[in-house]
Amino acid sequence: MPHRFNEERTAFMGISRRVLVVGGGIAGLAAALRLASSGADVTVVEQAPEFAEIGAGLQLGPNATRLLDDWGLLERIRTTAVAPRGLVMRDIRTDEVIARQDLGVRFIERYQAPYLVTHRTDLHAVLLDAARTRGARLVPGTYIEEIVQRDDHVVAVSAAGRHFTAGAVIAADGLKSAQRMRLVGDEPQPSGYVAYRGTVPIEQVPTAENLHDVACWVGPRCHIVRYPLRGGRLLNQVAVFHAPRPFTDRVLTGDRAELDEAFSMAHPDVRAGLEFVSTDRCWALADRLPTRRWVDGRLLLVGDAAHPMFQYLAQGACQALEDAAELGDVVAAGLPWRDDSWSAALQEVARRREPRTSWVQTTARAFGEVCHADGVGATRRDAYLRNKNGEFFDELDWLYRAPGEDSRPVDRQPARTAAGTNER
Repeated sequence: MPHRFNEERTAFMGISRRVLVVGGGIAGLAAALRLASSGADVTVVEQAPEFAEIGAGLQLGPNATRLLDDWGLLERIRTTAVAPRGLVMRDIRTDEVIARQDLGVRFIERYQAPYLVTHRTDLHAVLLDAARTRGARLVPGTYIEEIVQRDDHVVAVSAAGRHFTAGAVIAADGLKSAQRMRLVGDEPQPSGYVAYRGTVPIEQVPTAENLHDVACWVGPRCHIVRYPLRGGRLLNQVAVFHAPRPFTDRVLTGDRAELDEAFSMAHPDVRAGLEFVSTDRCWALADRLPTRRWVDGRLLLVGDAAHPMFQYLAQGACQALEDAAELGDVVAAGLPWRDDSWSAALQEVARRREPRTSWVQTTARAFGEVCHADGVGATRRDAYLRNKNGEFFDELDWLYRAPGEDSRPVDRQPARTAAGTNER
């Protein structure tokens, strides 16, 4: 009898340590890496036929690069990333500088990490290799159709009928998350804005030859972001403007005339770069209202499945990395292994993360409105920013400082009443 009990206990603990990650993007791979590094037996399933990332550039604030450094990955990221000299906001009509935050020595000393820009595929490749090296199993071409929770385990069933038995499921399946739909039941919130984006060799764009910053030209209901990638060899461009369309899908057919009309008021140097932006397709921008419901028993939402946000603070990937770090910390502390308390462990991750991500989501919405202001609103914005004289640390500390060093006032809580929330 004792021998049989020990065998059953060993089998139980084996299942308990298994974690299934649904989604092989940045959020899923970062979660898999930290889980595997913390003692979990991890499998990652990806709907696409291979593990790959699409898109162009992304920005990594010091809250993200600090984590990548802790995980031993920062130097690998640096081999293809660019460290911009500053974050610059300019007037789209006149090309005049409205505000600038230097990203040099003082910035790095304050936040103990650099600000980097990298190609999305490069970050994805580093995380993919690191997760695989840590022992995570990668299963492409697999769509999870059903998740069945039992008392002591969970079973995920793929569309092809394959069963994955685990102690917990981490849903990292993005903005249009099927797991979020089952758990929360809400829909993406279209913004009425679209984004045209892409990269080209930087020498093709004469006005970008000496670009060493992340530059954002702002105008009424539009903006353009440009910065160099891959050692300065590529130029990343994102052109965003108000163009209400039916939200049938995130990826829509592009229209050169639509793009040119939206930026017809832009300074000639700014407008000149637009001819190098591909118009084959564009992306409809959407987020979701913050939700407190990240967990259902043995299921946890992370990344865009939990907190999809607009790009105005450049925090989508950064917050996904923070999710992974917190998840890894909870698992490393042994919480899920104590009497198989996965539900309590996942609730703890959500408890730690939800207030911060809700604040980032709502602030991103507000900052988008600031960027796209017109008339009196734009005049007041410009006057306020110019009055700061290039010193924005008091505006950035809450976002970039390490936990425990957050200088955010205690009464500065997520603006749920202003931006709404989803309490389901």
